[in-house]
Amino acid sequence: MAKITDVTINGKNDSYIFEVYPSDETFDAVGAVYIFTKRTVDDSGKGSHSCLYIGETGSLADRIPNHEKWPCVEQNGVNCICTHQDDSEDSRLNKEADLLARYSTPCND
Repeated sequence: MAKITDVTINGKNDSYIFEVYPSDETFDAVGAVYIFTKRTVDDSGKGSHSCLYIGETGSLADRIPNHEKWPCVEQNGVNCICTHQDDSEDSRLNKEADLLARYSTPCND
């Protein structure tokens, strides 16, 4: 996998470290919280992310290809997928809810 960097993304109550990959990355079958983002880099080389969709899955390999929100995130300029590996469904759901409590995304319904 061609990881770009790590990024800390703050939820309403906690912070989480995500690995950042290009949006065309192929993933292994691991559980994770994931965020489709539009990453921009300023003149000093510092990157920032706009969250387009926040989700969780028991298998990135099964969930990411042909994702039903892909047309929406593409329309909004997706260029990265940020992943936070977590094998516990309860933990993933709590983290997803914490992030959704902080961010309003254009593609989460």
